[in-house]
Amino acid sequence: MTIGNEHASRSGATIRPERDDLPLGRLERWMRDHVDGFRGPISAERFEGGQSNPTYKLVAATGTYVLRRKPLGHLLPSAHAVDREYRVVRALAHTAVPVPCVYALCEDDAIIGSSFYIMEFLDGRVFWDQRLPGPSPAERRAMFASMNVDQMAVGLAEFGRPGNYMARQIGRWSKQYQASETKPQPAMDALIAWLPRRLPREEAPRIVHGDYRMDNLVFHKTEPRVIGVLDWELSTIGNPLADFAYHVMAWRVTPELFRGLAGVDFANLGIPTEEEYVAAYCQHTDRGPIPDWDFYIVYSLFRLAAIMQGIAKRAIEGTAASDEAAELGRLARPVGEQAWALARSLGG
Repeated sequence: MTIGNEHASRSGATIRPERDDLPLGRLERWMRDHVDGFRGPISAERFEGGQSNPTYKLVAATGTYVLRRKPLGHLLPSAHAVDREYRVVRALAHTAVPVPCVYALCEDDAIIGSSFYIMEFLDGRVFWDQRLPGPSPAERRAMFASMNVDQMAVGLAEFGRPGNYMARQIGRWSKQYQASETKPQPAMDALIAWLPRRLPREEAPRIVHGDYRMDNLVFHKTEPRVIGVLDWELSTIGNPLADFAYHVMAWRVTPELFRGLAGVDFANLGIPTEEEYVAAYCQHTDRGPIPDWDFYIVYSLFRLAAIMQGIAKRAIEGTAASDEAAELGRLARPVGEQAWALARSLGG
């Protein structure tokens, strides 16, 4: 999952020279044997930031590639699943979902120290600021419309269990939070008890991305449209409303708290309000109003806080993928408290 200022195959991202943890000699030999048409030599630059899988831009005689790897060191169970990500993106290659081409997966830690895969470099734009600085209001409207699609209507049943998705996800993120807790957070403890009591009815299962946010999208260099959806490590078969709510959560948090949209001048910027954006989603997915919408927002904020707490723990242990980790980890508490305040307003 991507939280900080990083990601694969994105033009304009901050990069730094390759660090000692990427042995280029062994990597080049492996790519020569496993990536069709590859010719070295290669140079590597690491995309800055990001709290998930370290990601590198590789430049070779045959073109530009991207390498995504698991972090080194002790990891939480089921986290940083680059193998899963590779298989999902490969399966999506011939669908309407825009994804980069993936070339090869390596699960042999002896090559560079952890599992990794190689994929296409998408030369486009990635926006960390949800307000989309630079484009005109008309372009912003088109870009938000490009994001608001029912993209997961494809059959990948082998990638997850369809039933009881929300209960399983709440259990998973509760355990992830508890495994990474560094200081007591009463709001998170209250949410762990509250969320299972308020489960909505099951939705028809679909492939869900698991981390569908603007900074996991690559936009065309000049046109207002998405050309690539990245970071599929959390994808599974599940409830599409949970995926969509995690995307829409940006409307509930401020730019200062975590790259949100709360409080911006929507009309002046050409950005739809939350109500308009959700209504558009309901229209093109042929559904009525979503009765438990605020539950999904509470869950999304809780999940984000749990992710941030995992970052905080990795920062303490020295295994985080970014120098921003400690700062981002400190946001877990206010995000959890915002989730609990919304939950209390819903009762139960």
